[in-house]
Amino acid sequence: MHWKIIIGMILGIIFGFIMNNVDGGRGFVGDWVAPFGKIFINLLKLIAVPLILASLIKGITDLKDISKIKNMGLRTLGIYMGTTVIAIAIGLALVNTVKPGVGMPEETIEKIKLRYANDTGIADKISEASARTNAGPLQALVDIFPSNIFQSFTEASMLQIIFFALFVGICLLLIGEEKAKPLTGFFNSLNDVVMKMVDLIMLSAPYAVFALMANVIIAFDDTEILLKLLLYALCVVVGLVLMIGVYLILVAVYTKKSPMWFLQQISPAQLLAFSTSSSAATLPVTMERVEEHLGVDGEVAGFVLPVGATVNMDGTSLYQGIAAVFIMQVVWPEGLTFTNQLVIIGTALLASIGSAAVPSAGIVMLVIVLESIGFPAELLPIGLALIFAVDRPLDMCRTVVNVTGDATVAMIVAKSLGKLHDPKPQEWDDNYAEVK
Repeated sequence: MHWKIIIGMILGIIFGFIMNNVDGGRGFVGDWVAPFGKIFINLLKLIAVPLILASLIKGITDLKDISKIKNMGLRTLGIYMGTTVIAIAIGLALVNTVKPGVGMPEETIEKIKLRYANDTGIADKISEASARTNAGPLQALVDIFPSNIFQSFTEASMLQIIFFALFVGICLLLIGEEKAKPLTGFFNSLNDVVMKMVDLIMLSAPYAVFALMANVIIAFDDTEILLKLLLYALCVVVGLVLMIGVYLILVAVYTKKSPMWFLQQISPAQLLAFSTSSSAATLPVTMERVEEHLGVDGEVAGFVLPVGATVNMDGTSLYQGIAAVFIMQVVWPEGLTFTNQLVIIGTALLASIGSAAVPSAGIVMLVIVLESIGFPAELLPIGLALIFAVDRPLDMCRTVVNVTGDATVAMIVAKSLGKLHDPKPQEWDDNYAEVK
């Protein structure tokens, strides 16, 4: 599967570049190719909510011990926060060493300002970030508790769904196994059905990735600006590669598994994360790969991965550290103090918790990080314009790191709880002979 997806990705990139240079090519891709990628993402989003609900409730009831939930939760959050701090530190170390924003030509800055500073997308991100910061320091905590769970399902509010699933699972334990049996049986069956849906949806992944990549390529319409920002982009990519190296070391040292084996098993989820730029859309595939191909027990994968899709944003946090310092190097060098960089670490860590697992959510978090260090409001649109042109390709790369981090932590938590076993992969047609 991963080779098919890679081939689809490469062909999609080539096709996108060809269509970029053909009259009417962009319109053709937008009208006749891109919709197939959107259908694929819609199918993944369709099963994300029932998968989180079923797998988390199933996982809690399988534990049969409320104290185990506390242990697993504390370990998960502790490791997630630790890896996020490491990611931000790597980003700050790189950007302060390479200094990609120092010496950028004034004409380049002016061209970027003219092209992007008044972009409606930037204005929307700034207003969204302002709404979050003005909501109050405990608003993120308030948002965890839903007033209408069906609205949470509709809006795919991850933390609210996770809270509801935890609440239901704990209550099922408290009413006793006999009374809980009908409902636990339902969620067990629902979990199996949704995992089978993942197998079926993945059959179309290579073709969907072709459509997604072709659509991404036709969106790049100013290659000159992309080249001017190449050093900054390389700085982010190198940081992300180093972070994946950290994960591989953790896998090898703690779980005693081969890093190359780990990458091979998780690669379909990584490739989809790259294509969709969304941890949430990739979540069903991540759960299937971690549970069936990495050997993590369902109760651990069902808890750690949905939490990670919202709380663990290592790639995004690393990017924010680099982007914030890069912007300051270009337009606000007097703000480059040691104190401000410490504030960046703390704010990026807090901002990553509860952020949306959707494309370009990192820009909103970046605004919050910049505002926390007193970045001049009048320079904010210019600062975001500097990185806006390359945000989408970098978003694709950092989503890969986010997903890889989720899988790594799931393996570490499973190993610490004795819930890591030999993989038992299932195929879409395991029972097909019986029903065809």
